[in-house]
Amino acid sequence: MTTDFSTVTELPGIRATSQQRSMLYTRYHLAKLHCVDKDVLEVACGAGLGLGYLARWARSVTGGDIDETNLNVARRSYRNCPQIQLHWQDAEHLEVPDGSFDTLLLFEAIYYLPDAKQFVSEARRVLRPDGKLIVCTVNHRWSGFNRSPHAVRYFDADELRSLLNQHGFAVQVFGGFPDRTDSAAKRLVSAIRSVAIRWRLIPQTMKGKQWLKRLFYGKLTALEAKVHEQMAALEPLVEVSPGSKTHPYKVLYAVAQRGNIAVGKFAA
Repeated sequence: MTTDFSTVTELPGIRATSQQRSMLYTRYHLAKLHCVDKDVLEVACGAGLGLGYLARWARSVTGGDIDETNLNVARRSYRNCPQIQLHWQDAEHLEVPDGSFDTLLLFEAIYYLPDAKQFVSEARRVLRPDGKLIVCTVNHRWSGFNRSPHAVRYFDADELRSLLNQHGFAVQVFGGFPDRTDSAAKRLVSAIRSVAIRWRLIPQTMKGKQWLKRLFYGKLTALEAKVHEQMAALEPLVEVSPGSKTHPYKVLYAVAQRGNIAVGKFAA
């Protein structure tokens, strides 16, 4: 049976915190910088919340996902947008010709892949020379990290850099959304969250988490079907060097450029 990823996917109508909205906007804003006049593929696009935003600048946008429920949501959102193509897609076996895209995106999904190395190999294959792979993932070194029920393996900053280097990518890694505990209230929420994680009290679905977020983080607002400009605060990203401490950051971003680099050149 195929895993039902729709329960852990940000779908239109899900009620989200202001920071959750900012995380969504920040990753697609980062992608936009590398998508202008490019052919773009988002792997594991989920409900396609960012596809329409990217289509404003890209030459073409394709979204793929392994979950039909997610894809059907995206299809309804873009049924009148012929410039956006949607396909069922296995991230580890991309059924597209070599050198088809300039930019490839994988957001909040690398930890679900049974074989992340196979995905990165496929990404290198389908990217054109000097093409870019952009990966966004939760940082499992963050003290408030909570594991997804469907996760296979998480990558920290150095592991992610090494994985991409080994497949011939030159990589920059950034951290974002540092855990700010600069007030007594925030420290209390952080402590309660840690206890809830330890005792496995946090619900495992997006819908199930809504009441807990409302209790600790205040007002929630429904996610729109499409990301749009200035929908939330844009988070400044900080480049992190190899071996540096990244535990304060909730989210990691890797911008990896494909080049005429022999696979294995960057291996440790």
